[in-house]
Amino acid sequence: MNRTFDTLMWGAAALLIFVFVSLFGSMLVELADTKAISAPHFDRVWFAIKLSLLTATISSVIAILASVPVAYLFSRHSFIGKAFIDTLLDLPIVLSPIALGAMLLIFFNTAIGKQIEQIFGSVVFEVKGIIVAQFFVIVGLSIRLLKNTFDGIDTEYEILARTLGYSKMQTFLRVVIPMASRGLIGSFLLVWGRAIGEFGATVTLAGATTMKTETIPVAIYLSFESADVTGALIYITILVTMSLAILLFVRSVNGGRL
Repeated sequence: MNRTFDTLMWGAAALLIFVFVSLFGSMLVELADTKAISAPHFDRVWFAIKLSLLTATISSVIAILASVPVAYLFSRHSFIGKAFIDTLLDLPIVLSPIALGAMLLIFFNTAIGKQIEQIFGSVVFEVKGIIVAQFFVIVGLSIRLLKNTFDGIDTEYEILARTLGYSKMQTFLRVVIPMASRGLIGSFLLVWGRAIGEFGATVTLAGATTMKTETIPVAIYLSFESADVTGALIYITILVTMSLAILLFVRSVNGGRL
């Protein structure tokens, strides 16, 4: 019975690993068989990489800064409506990115949205739209990751700091944040990687304009739309490489755990 159980577990794991290896392998084989002459221009590839890194970094920094106080509040306090608000903030994690992008597009067509654009500049079909779309896609994940980080910190350390004369702000900045540093770095990298790979909300709100709002996922879409398989494979390879690098670095920061 035990041997049968182990066989089933290892068999399921081996099958899943085989599927993923087949996906990556078929991509590399197809890329090797294509002609380099049909590859996209270097300037276009570099533009997509730079835009993806820039927008993902900005949106991730904003998401982390916005998530830290919210995650800490939900980790340490109970209040009326907490379960509902917590569920509401989780919505971007499960909601279709295209639906989220459509909601943002509709919002910026309202009086409030237009007023915001007058103050901060155009968002729809602009680079700012990429940042806004990425932020709303990743902020729910950011809050959830950081809440788990704060949940793992024993409140006794905070109580001890308060008895030694620290204010709540001093305790948070000098005790909680240093203890949560690994979680903060890991959370940032994960939401950063998610932002780099974001497509649905981005293309809905910011559009898919070559050399303007062309992030790596958008470049993949535009390449397939123009039947440029080689270009799509190059962008996919870049995105897969970046994603693997991020995940490996997160594991190294968190001691082998995501």
